[in-house]
Amino acid sequence: MIYIIHLYASNQFNFKKVGKNIVMSSCTISKQHCDCFEKLTLDQLKLMEENQVEVEYKKGETIAKQGSFSSHIIFVCQGLVKVFLEDQAKTLILKILPRGNLIGLTSLREDGNVFPYTAMAYETSTVRLINISVFRQFIRENGEFAADIISILGENSMQINGRFFCLTHKQSYGRLADIIICLSERIFKSNSFNLNLTRKELAELAGMSTENTIRILKKFQDEGLVKLDGKLFKILDYSALQKISELG
Repeated sequence: MIYIIHLYASNQFNFKKVGKNIVMSSCTISKQHCDCFEKLTLDQLKLMEENQVEVEYKKGETIAKQGSFSSHIIFVCQGLVKVFLEDQAKTLILKILPRGNLIGLTSLREDGNVFPYTAMAYETSTVRLINISVFRQFIRENGEFAADIISILGENSMQINGRFFCLTHKQSYGRLADIIICLSERIFKSNSFNLNLTRKELAELAGMSTENTIRILKKFQDEGLVKLDGKLFKILDYSALQKISELG
């Protein structure tokens, strides 16, 4: 018996018996909301309070730079953060993180003293910078806290693996449908929302060119799937968009 995991626009995994086909999502938007700090003791919470600062970053400001020393773990309190790899003029988006997410967990290993990616504010964002040594101490001392961190790392890995698979196997229509659905469900939690991202930024999320993104959006609008009015974005035919996402 073979099962398939639908990752495309839900906050839970749906298992369906389907032959040998595998459907995954190219969505890069994290659906996590970390509640690991609830597992800390009162003394640990006090220690964390003494070893953290809260900082606001404007849109476009760098929060963590690829290759720089990772002296802290970053918790997103408000806003939207882009995490990406960069090589000269080229970039590859790994994840988009709304509030409630952690950045820098890959630097927790003892020899992981630099950030392996860059994190940038996609919009004005408030983050908490937590001393990484204190964070490591919590993992050693608190099993429930450590289990939550392991779970987050596992979910991160699974989402990134699914995204990379889709970027190499899904066509442009399916990838853009994925992103629209994810924006609706994971960020705005509505079929109608003001999209502050430019078409170029939307194209980055889907791993497409700006021109191709604009062309497909127009086709989606002409076919009555979505309605675009300036920054206002409205999904008119959710089931059809979801079908495009599934078929790729």
